[in-house]
Order: sequence, then structure tokens, then C-alpha cells
Amino acid sequence: MVFPLYDDNADRATTPLVNYAIIALNIFVFVVLQKLGSDTGFTYSFSTVPQEILSGTDITTPARVLEHPMTGQRVLIPGLGETPGSVYLTLFTSMFMHGGIAHIAGNMLFLWIFGDNIEDRLGHIKYVIFYLLCGLVASLAHVFTTGVFATDPESLLVPSLGASGAISGVMGAYLLLHPKRRVTVILFRFLTDVPAYVAIGIWFAFQLISGLGLLGGGSELGGVAYAAHIGGFIAGVVLIKFFDRGNRNRAPAY
Repeated sequence: MVFPLYDDNADRATTPLVNYAIIALNIFVFVVLQKLGSDTGFTYSFSTVPQEILSGTDITTPARVLEHPMTGQRVLIPGLGETPGSVYLTLFTSMFMHGGIAHIAGNMLFLWIFGDNIEDRLGHIKYVIFYLLCGLVASLAHVFTTGVFATDPESLLVPSLGASGAISGVMGAYLLLHPKRRVTVILFRFLTDVPAYVAIGIWFAFQLISGLGLLGGGSELGGVAYAAHIGGFIAGVVLIKFFDRGNRNRAPAY
């Protein structure tokens, strides 16, 4: 597996204010509103629930106690809370929430590494629109694959959250705009520099292989929403060709 640490920013010309703001907003939501993940009421009210998006109706469920079939351990599963306003707003609110410290730390590191270069290329306003669109497509990809391929109806009620879908879109754009930029990574336990197409390519291959196995059956609370990662990445690859128009050093058509 590949884990990026930092990239070459020698040619970056602007301060990535929007990227910093998005990172700060994610941290604020997780620490203050989610209370480091302990406020399940807030989290389960503003996460994306596939069944709610597919039906257009808000769904509330009671908390349940489940017993592990092998260990006998009893686990309290919070119920879905009421979502103020339209349930479709959760397609956006969910991309600013996270399931735990490791979840947000990993996502923010990836955004810190790859987001600044895309903002430098697109400009502040276009970058934030691009980021939100990628996150929206990623959330819809997860909802669609869960609705079509899930064999257990209960999976339609599993909340999904996290910035990884939008960040996947940023990585897709990075791959097209900066394919040969050097990225320092931990690759199979070794610290090394590789071109971006290697670092991101290995990452995407893992998402694709894992996603084909799950077909949207996971979520950011109960697992990993690989369909959101794949959908966000493809959205980034496609959208960057439109958002990059008008730039002097526009990437070639793919």
C-alpha cells in the first residue's frame, strides 16, 4: 500500500487559503459539533443515508443493541436522528464530518498534500466549486451503488460521512495536471519519492479492486465507501478538464 507524506511545492505561486479553510472547517465540525465523534446524535442526523436520498424523506430509527454472533459482545448502535431541513442537504454536510480521529487525520493529510496545487491552478473560487461538486458526485455514487447492489436492506439505512469522496476528486485532478510531480510516500514500508501517477495510481487501483468487491456495500461509519472514492475520483478527472479551461498552461485533452 502507498501512503503519501508530502509533495514538491516549489512552483506553487499562491497561498491555498480555501484549502486551509476547508481543512479548518472539517476540524471544527469534528471537534466542536461532533465532539470528537462522541455526539452520535449530531453525526447520525447530518450524515448521508442512502434510503433517505432515494426516497426523499427523513427517516428516524431507535437505538438498538446488537450481539456479536461469535463473541456474544453487545454493542449499542445509535438510531438515525431527525435531519433539520431537506435530507438532500446531507449530501453536503456529510462531507465535512468524520467517524474518528484516524479518519479525519488521514483525510486532512491527503487534502493538505494534493489540494493546494489544484487551488493554485484553478484559483480560489473555482477550486471550492470543484471540490464541492466532486464531493456531491461521490456521495451520489455511494447512494446509487448501495441502492442497486446492496443485498441487505439494512445497508440502505447505514449513514455515510467523510471528506474522502471530495478529496478523491482532487486527487483525480492532480493526476491529470501534475502526473510527474514528485511525491514522497511510504511505499510497502519504504520511504521513497515517486511520480504522482505512481502514488495516485496505486491508491486508485486499490480503491477499484476493493470497490468491485463491495459494490457500495460499505459506509464511512461501518466500513469504507469505496464507491464514493471511485465516483469522486472519476468526477475529478472529468471536471478538471472543464474547470482548467482558460488557464495558460492548461492540461492537454485526455
